[in-house]
Amino acid sequence: MSLFPPAAKPKSHLGYYKLLGPNCGLRVSPICLGAMNFGEAWKGAMGTCAKDNTFEMLDFFKSHGGNFIDTANNYQNEESETWLGEWMAQRDCRDQMVIATKYTTGFKGYLGDKMIQANHGGNNAKSMKISVEASLKKLQTDYIDILYVHWWSYDTPIEEVMHYLNDLVVSGKVIYLGISDTPAWIVSKANTYARAHGLRPFVVYQGQWSAAQRSFEREIIPMCRAEGMAIAPWGALGGGMFKTEEQFKNEDRRKMREPTDAQLKLCKVLEEIANRKGTVMTSIALAYVLHKTPHVFPICGGRSVKHLEQNIQALGLKLTREDIVEIDDAYPFERGFPYSMLAPNVTHDEIKPEDLWFTNSIAHIESVPLPGPLPAGAHKV
Repeated sequence: MSLFPPAAKPKSHLGYYKLLGPNCGLRVSPICLGAMNFGEAWKGAMGTCAKDNTFEMLDFFKSHGGNFIDTANNYQNEESETWLGEWMAQRDCRDQMVIATKYTTGFKGYLGDKMIQANHGGNNAKSMKISVEASLKKLQTDYIDILYVHWWSYDTPIEEVMHYLNDLVVSGKVIYLGISDTPAWIVSKANTYARAHGLRPFVVYQGQWSAAQRSFEREIIPMCRAEGMAIAPWGALGGGMFKTEEQFKNEDRRKMREPTDAQLKLCKVLEEIANRKGTVMTSIALAYVLHKTPHVFPICGGRSVKHLEQNIQALGLKLTREDIVEIDDAYPFERGFPYSMLAPNVTHDEIKPEDLWFTNSIAHIESVPLPGPLPAGAHKV
């Protein structure tokens, strides 16, 4: 009998962990559970997810191998972090989980003019300190696995942000750094500064990306490849817009935005591919971003275990090159200048040396293919 027997076979695809990125050894489940829905404070805008329902989803996620959870200081007027902290304390599972949270958004906004909030938001060092200390208390922990800059506030020097983020890592209160909803040039400049000064760089980027929101592919994905950063897209499931024509007809349009012709065309393509593969449209949409580039960990929310089950099943889907192109063509996006000048015919992939017509006018070039994602559906569960 071996002293070190192999680990038990995972219960689901969530249990096949992946390295977060090429510059980070953290092992995480292939889907990140979004905790923005966990709470009742925002029920007017997002509906409600009561505490017992929240705990049921967290239990299901963990029992199926999920260990990666995303929240923020302000979600649900702080209920999200608080409930997550209570759940981890009750289950005694803090060290089993990888918790990502964020600072920058004013997290006391619900108090209105009852307090001065000038430095309870923004990228500055005081905002960072106040937010992190509050998050640690709510999460009932002494460290945060991943701390994101939630968005760029355009009022704090990059130098200040990177030095004080690094101080949090050195102190042990934060392990890894991420950044969200920020222009690519700022992220690259920040990481360049960090490396040049022996500071910790950002290792993961979070932003909006889906089959219906592809401008993310213009600058963000190439930047993440160049910087060795993981990608945690939000909105991959379409925010409720991926529906069949019949579903659009039957719902109360007073509560929803009218779909555009382009969205309807995309939904039809997603529906056709889903029918061919015996699954649902949102699973195809999730598989789409997982097939496009490496180190992608979609943030998936929801308010029921059923939603979670569908998202987990999507991890086993295989999309062909033809499927990807079909989805791309249904909802193309303009790359804009200078890409439209350098490689006007590239619509599906990142630009390679041989795609440039200037280069092709002087020589025939062959380049090494860019790394692709791990093959989907490789494991039977």
